[in-house]
Amino acid sequence: MRNSPSHDGEKNEDRSSAGGHVRKPVAAPRIRVTLCTTELSVGGAEQALVELATGLDGMRFEVQVVSLKSRPDAPRARLVRRLEEVDIGTHFLESTSLASGPRTLWRLYQSLRRWPTDVLQTFLFHANVLGPVAAKLAGVPHVVSGIRVAEQSRKWRWHLEAATSRLVDRHVCVSRAVANFAQDTIGLPQQKLLVIPNGVDHHRFTSVPAADLRAMGIAKGRRVIVSVGRLDRQKGTDRLLEVTPRLLKQLPQHDLLLVGNGPEYRRIESAAKRKDIPHRVHLVGWQDDVPGILAASELLLLPSRWEGMPNVVLEAMASGLPVVAMEVEGIDDLLGDASRDQVVPQGDTDAFTERVISLLHTPEKMALLGTRNRARVVEQFRWQRSVEQYAALYESLHSSPAR
Repeated sequence: MRNSPSHDGEKNEDRSSAGGHVRKPVAAPRIRVTLCTTELSVGGAEQALVELATGLDGMRFEVQVVSLKSRPDAPRARLVRRLEEVDIGTHFLESTSLASGPRTLWRLYQSLRRWPTDVLQTFLFHANVLGPVAAKLAGVPHVVSGIRVAEQSRKWRWHLEAATSRLVDRHVCVSRAVANFAQDTIGLPQQKLLVIPNGVDHHRFTSVPAADLRAMGIAKGRRVIVSVGRLDRQKGTDRLLEVTPRLLKQLPQHDLLLVGNGPEYRRIESAAKRKDIPHRVHLVGWQDDVPGILAASELLLLPSRWEGMPNVVLEAMASGLPVVAMEVEGIDDLLGDASRDQVVPQGDTDAFTERVISLLHTPEKMALLGTRNRARVVEQFRWQRSVEQYAALYESLHSSPAR
């Protein structure tokens, strides 16, 4: 069992042939890491947590996972099942709302007391705020928080993250742009900021069978451009729909596939029906087979207003797809030099539309960009590379005095 009780540090002796005793080397105790997130449904931050939990060297680290919310429903529990398959202890604190914050804080404190922790790593806003407080009360010596998005809409969150920063050793940011945002906008101390980018399991997106999109309302033989993401203002699906009639008029063989759920689902659905081409816009909600959908698509669209390091772009790159994206945080880190052919200025919907049309009319350039994207992912964004950066951080904190 991966997280069985540790016996590290027990003294063992072997009798030598001369009748004396030779002391065996004593293994260093494993560092006990609690990974705490707001929830464990399928999402970018949650995927990063699971890759970290399963990727840390079991000879050096002992890991437990805590979710503030309840266990996700079966269709969205894929990440939980991965943790359970490798016997990583996973606990759900059943938080239901902001009003349950004090109760959730108490339960997190109890969890940290029951499982003495050397390093607490938090993911997502609610865990970033409650985690450091619970760690302070429970006597956890080191805390690392994760800053995963340059949040623009709920600015009150900035003040809470800044207020708890004094309880945090390091803030891990997923891109250079997010680190700049954390320092310049949130006001987090520069010396506490560290950039560790996301990774992607590129094997999961290689040679996968294309999804049968007929089940999503797309006729056989139609070509597909796709947008994948949570349906809220951040992701910019609303402004994508504004340019869709013009876009599809120039692309008579293509349909637009919108994958995702969120608070604006009904509004997006109504807006799509009001367009001149509702039969060519397919809003299909949350889907688990993103690799298959990407394999059945020609181009990923990212009209987001802000990001951190968009995981769906990593996934599209791993699939060998080109991308057309608004300029958002982390996108240049991902695409590198190829960003000039795939990124347009933030908010410039005309340039966005023209870039999509231009690329789809030049298949040779599409193929070249897809090849470059995949090569960059394989070279620069392997999960094991990210995991080792986290491991080095935890070991350096563990060897230093507590705050």
